[in-house]
Amino acid sequence: MNFEIVPAERHEKEILRNLMEKYDYEFSQYTLEDVNPLGLYGYDWLDGYWTEKGRWAFFLKADGKLAGFAMVNDYPEAGKTDYCMSEFFVMYKYRRCGLGSFAARALFDRFRGSWQLKRHPKNLPSVGFWDRVVGSYTKGAYRVESMGGDIAYPDGTPADVFFFDTASL
Repeated sequence: MNFEIVPAERHEKEILRNLMEKYDYEFSQYTLEDVNPLGLYGYDWLDGYWTEKGRWAFFLKADGKLAGFAMVNDYPEAGKTDYCMSEFFVMYKYRRCGLGSFAARALFDRFRGSWQLKRHPKNLPSVGFWDRVVGSYTKGAYRVESMGGDIAYPDGTPADVFFFDTASL
């Protein structure tokens, strides 16, 4: 399978919005969030990925087909870092084929510096994925902190936040 990570262009915003609904639907099993009165989850910061500096959106593709997305920003939630993986989604059909690892590593290579990455500890597939990917990429040079307060998820679960640096790797 051939993998690509492609910047999402402004005219493709609705495509990303559609994929985000699938992501939020799946993620709601952990966050317990409800849809809005229109039956959507929505994403308050989506427009900012084309109107503000420090936000980058990408489509993940497998054999030329849309297979997910990744969103990076420089608005860290948990302490000062250069970059934050704000959202990351691989559609179910394309999981466990290497696309997620390829995309994460490509983004870490593209954005060199200090990173933070938040995950929901009840999302066990995500826990295993990020442990493997970040552990392998950094050769174990990372730390994970449990963060509550403003960084907790809507269901009240404290977020696990990875901290690592890609500048010297």
